[in-house]
Amino acid sequence: MAAETPSTNPLIELAIVSSLPTNMRGLGFHVAFYLGRPEEFKITVSRDYQLLDDIFGLVLHSGLLVPYFSWKYSHRRHHSNTGSLERDEVFVPKQKSCIKWYSKYLNNPPGRVLTLAVTLTLGWPLYLALNVSGRPYDRFAYHYDPYGPIYSDRERLQIYISDAGVLAVCYGLFRLAMAKGLAWVVCVYGVPLLVVNGFSVLITFLQHTQPALPHYTSSEWDWLRGALATVDRDYGILNKVFHNITDTHVAHHLFSTMPHYHAMEATKAIKPILGEYYRFDETPFVKAMWREARECIYVEPDQSTESKGVFWYNNKL
Repeated sequence: MAAETPSTNPLIELAIVSSLPTNMRGLGFHVAFYLGRPEEFKITVSRDYQLLDDIFGLVLHSGLLVPYFSWKYSHRRHHSNTGSLERDEVFVPKQKSCIKWYSKYLNNPPGRVLTLAVTLTLGWPLYLALNVSGRPYDRFAYHYDPYGPIYSDRERLQIYISDAGVLAVCYGLFRLAMAKGLAWVVCVYGVPLLVVNGFSVLITFLQHTQPALPHYTSSEWDWLRGALATVDRDYGILNKVFHNITDTHVAHHLFSTMPHYHAMEATKAIKPILGEYYRFDETPFVKAMWREARECIYVEPDQSTESKGVFWYNNKL
């Protein structure tokens, strides 16, 4: 249905798609987690059709209020620098000396509930708008700034295009609210979008946060080490709903241009090759979310003298 959107009214179609079923499968997850991911647009269609990929990516991402090219480029840098404490782009853990003063007051069950609630509801827009949990830059960085430090000169025009797409959808939502009422737009668009964003943040958080996952400074980091500093997880039936981005993420980081429909096949192939370096966590995702929020507060150097550039999660404040 999403592919037909450009031939009619994209905003009305988006509202209809988002509001059809009330169960999770009807909350736009196919768009958000399959068609909505920049790397899928690079590989789902032949690489000879990059323009077509980008057109669909721009339309669908804009419909989710995500600046397509902006995130495409920052996400590409994430793939190039995964696990690096200095150059990774998202969910970059802080060292103990850099965590906020109020962290110790949130290191308890009520504090973790509050932290998770804010992260799952506001984490995605805060990352896009304020670079929250992102890589530290020498000046303010956010995804809507064509001249920000995230982007190179040759990428700036496409950032403008991404911003225009988001603004067009915002204007359409405004007109829709004027016609149907704000409550209607919130119910059929805002609530499904909130759920989509929440799962997007949760999945990404759990793919890159786990007590056994190392992070590296430049003295120890290399691309392969970083790619293997990710973890596959079991979401039960939701694995299929999310097109297996949850339980094939290690393979995705090793072969990011691989078509998604080979991800399961590739994961089965790499397991015996990687051996102990392949990480899979079968902990139910809700339990894992709580555990990682409790145990993965900051990172500190490995205690061995040979691995000063290797950092592990800790929670002792």
